[in-house]
Amino acid sequence: MYGVKAVSLLSDAGHDVMWAGSWEKDPGDTEILNIAFWENRILITLDKDFGELAILHGLPHAGIIRLVGFSSSEQGIVSLQIIEKYSKELSESAIITVDQNRTRIRTALN
Repeated sequence: MYGVKAVSLLSDAGHDVMWAGSWEKDPGDTEILNIAFWENRILITLDKDFGELAILHGLPHAGIIRLVGFSSSEQGIVSLQIIEKYSKELSESAIITVDQNRTRIRTALN
């Protein structure tokens, strides 16, 4: 689960953040992805399932960032850096996977 500290950091930086961890009931990955798409939100996750829903099942999305191997204290900082550096790609519904060693970007074209 994406950390509460990361949510606060994004919010403090001026981003409109919705954290699924605060929802009363978990609607499931498909519904979370649908909500993010319809509200034009970038989905930030630690879970590869969202990318699979988008790629393998063709579900629409408004951009996905997947963080791999970051501590809860690093998640917000890395998220802010990726949003800033790749805002154009995310606005075009890219899927960005970030780990300690590299950043992979999958655009709608590849």
